[in-house]
Amino acid sequence: MATVRAEFRADVLVFPADDPVFGGGVCRVDGCPRSARSQGLCPGHHQRWVHESRPDLTVFAAATDPRWRRQRPNQRCRVPGCGYGSARGGMCQLHAQRWHRAGRPDLATWLAAPPAIREPEPGSSCRIEHCALWPQAALPFCHSHAATWRVNGRPNVDQFVRRFTESSPTADETIHLGQLGGQLRLEMQYVLQSRHDERRGKVTPGVVMRVVRLLTDMPLTSMTDYDEHTWHQHGRSAVRDSRTRGFLSYAYRTVADLAEAGGWEAEYPRDVWHMRRLGFEGGRTLRFDAIPQPWLRELAKRWTRWRLASGLGLEAAARPIRVITRFARFCDRAGIDAISEINRPVLERYLANLHAEMAGSQRQGDHIGLLGGFFAAIRQHRWNTDLPAGAMFFTEDYPKRAERLPRALAEHVMTQMESTDNLNRWDNPTYRLVSVILMRCGLRVSDALRLPSDCVVTDADGAPYLRYFNHKMKRDALVPIDEELRDLLDQQRQRNTDRWPEGALGLFPRPTKNLDGTAPISSSTYRLALYRWLDRCDIRDERGHPVSLTPHQWRHTLGTRLINRDVPQEVVRRISNTIRHR
Repeated sequence: MATVRAEFRADVLVFPADDPVFGGGVCRVDGCPRSARSQGLCPGHHQRWVHESRPDLTVFAAATDPRWRRQRPNQRCRVPGCGYGSARGGMCQLHAQRWHRAGRPDLATWLAAPPAIREPEPGSSCRIEHCALWPQAALPFCHSHAATWRVNGRPNVDQFVRRFTESSPTADETIHLGQLGGQLRLEMQYVLQSRHDERRGKVTPGVVMRVVRLLTDMPLTSMTDYDEHTWHQHGRSAVRDSRTRGFLSYAYRTVADLAEAGGWEAEYPRDVWHMRRLGFEGGRTLRFDAIPQPWLRELAKRWTRWRLASGLGLEAAARPIRVITRFARFCDRAGIDAISEINRPVLERYLANLHAEMAGSQRQGDHIGLLGGFFAAIRQHRWNTDLPAGAMFFTEDYPKRAERLPRALAEHVMTQMESTDNLNRWDNPTYRLVSVILMRCGLRVSDALRLPSDCVVTDADGAPYLRYFNHKMKRDALVPIDEELRDLLDQQRQRNTDRWPEGALGLFPRPTKNLDGTAPISSSTYRLALYRWLDRCDIRDERGHPVSLTPHQWRHTLGTRLINRDVPQEVVRRISNTIRHR
């Protein structure tokens, strides 16, 4: 009750068409206040567009009546001067009766001199505000509105008139929560409030109502009655629409996070850490439940918390957990029941077991290094003084690294990728610019995708530099660029301004689920786009085979070029100035 704000604490919620989360944007038809749902049109105008055989959208939006069908005037009797509504054959009831009694003569001749009929008092019209037709007999409505009034059970006239004069929201614009129990209703209100505040992506009221109906049919009082796995399984079996399944999962996580919130004090005792509750982006979890020994699990959690507190990222914290989990399973099989039993003979047996699986690969050396660091941290912080002094690894324990070939790409491969024709094969100018930056500036892909919007600076001579933050080294860095790349960066900023008029923080914001332009493109998304581009370009190596590469190889290629080629003195001077001043 203290968390849900007053504007969301209602049984019926209606959001305007321009709401950034629950609205679809205003309908393209000028004057229509409804939310757009398809092709930029509200459901009513979209249906009208389909019935008219899908004409050009721009022409249709400019020419069509903005009013919905019930707000448009009904058809008038085709007899000149008659103000009654059409009933039969395009004529009102009175004129149609007289035409039939006359033997149904030629209609055009008969309409030239129609018989007189009884007209209402001057100034009389249908009670519906937008309808100027004459009222039917003694009723306050024209022929069509009178028929609608009768079909609806002859309700109170004033109430019936308000149905046509008030711009009441339609079912697809309204969220009804009254059918939910008190606790579930309050939870759903909090979910909608959270989604509105986060502004990560749109969700239509129709999707929300499908989740509401699903919750109504289930025997529960709170979403926390089930765990996340149960909700996931139920969503897959009961919901076909992926958007509804996604919102159902989001609703559970939002409620569970509120129920289990409390920072490190609440999250640390759990065996599965939901890192979003600790201020980390994304839905990443760190799992300690696969470590069977409680004493080893507690040490692993303590070491992981310390590493995160020292500024390491989630991936750097997750790798040691996998290492300790593997070591824990070995100890379980070997019958190691206490930390005091982890001595040098046990580690030698483990090294043999590790070698049999990894066969001297680089992963084997990384695994030994992380496990050795774990033992060192236990001693350094005195987390458990029972660890034997001989529980350590020596230099000779590490496998000798094999000599690896240079990771730089061959020049004839780079020539293909740097050609203008192939660069123009990118179907997205943003991904094209990212590739140019990686090739020319040698940034890591994670650093390039997180470039700030104002990433171009100049020196005293006006020469441009690309300013970025080196996340691995945790320091700012500058790279000299040319005027062509500077123009491309300006064009990217303009595209961002067109898409996010209030301004995007980064140079490469994610195009979807990013209403405020705050989330950058993920490296996995760019990599998939890169592989599609390589297929389109059909880039081949010296043997004629398709080239397979990673973005990081461009960094090695730039370094190799700077070593092997004569660098212009102007570039050397600028790089030297960069090093001296940074």
